[in-house]
Amino acid sequence: MRAVILALLALLVVRPAHAQEVLRVGDQRGNARALMEAAGVLDGLPYRLDWSEFPAAAPLLEALNAGAIDAGGVGDAPFTFAAAAGVPVKAFLAFRNRQDGLAILVLKESPLRTVADLKGKRVATNRGSIGHQVVLAALEEAGLPADSVTFSFLPPADAKIALASGAVDAWSTWEPYTSTAELAGLVRVIRDGNGITPGLTFAVASDDAIRTKRALLADFGARLARARAWALKDPAPYASVWSKLIGLPEAVPLRWFGRAAYRAVPIDASVIADEQRNIDLYVRAGLIPKARAPRAEAILDTSVSQTAAAVQ
Repeated sequence: MRAVILALLALLVVRPAHAQEVLRVGDQRGNARALMEAAGVLDGLPYRLDWSEFPAAAPLLEALNAGAIDAGGVGDAPFTFAAAAGVPVKAFLAFRNRQDGLAILVLKESPLRTVADLKGKRVATNRGSIGHQVVLAALEEAGLPADSVTFSFLPPADAKIALASGAVDAWSTWEPYTSTAELAGLVRVIRDGNGITPGLTFAVASDDAIRTKRALLADFGARLARARAWALKDPAPYASVWSKLIGLPEAVPLRWFGRAAYRAVPIDASVIADEQRNIDLYVRAGLIPKARAPRAEAILDTSVSQTAAAVQ
């Protein structure tokens, strides 16, 4: 962790950040904002942070593509789809976590018990999301083709309603939606992402922001990495702040953060290899044309992480 933070701070030599400068950051369900506020790492910030809240990664990346935000936090799957679609975006910081909260859910009374049972069924998720990713990976693991299920591409709130009403047979989603549904006693998990997805999330920025706001991004990344290390030791203070910010019971983030164990990692050969596997998965599934598929090393900015030692 110390190596990652020092490497990020070293980039500040490009130019000093000034108080009048602004970094526009997209956040999902208060994730980074709540974390950084709880950890106290935003004290003495030498520039202004303008936060924008998004319900999922897809609209966040659309805003980044439109120039409405400079940076944000997203999962590996939507990042991959955005890059393949030509969005000028690169990852500049990586995190790994357990994938208990990335899960294919069914109603408790559903007869579906395994991934094989999903054959011919309807599954709700966001197109290009990590929910989409885990279904594709689970089908491959079960020896089933990607078209074994019928996808209903819906945002999380609509997908939850569709599952409850019986309009779909399963819902593939992520946190905090998984923990919320589990704690409400509404669902069962038939497969989570552990062992079949790499558990990567990224701090990403537009090419323009990397070029013109590099010092701000480096400072923001160092603070975010420090906050993740703080929360890994005890997620309870972070959960308390997140709960107040988002308005969900504290039990939801406690379950989420406690089992996810997010940690900052350098963008090294293993991260590049895992991201390339994501790209290859979507090419095999026919979701990204091979001719348009990016190479992982071209969309991961290793200038920070290549000099960092392994992070605990």
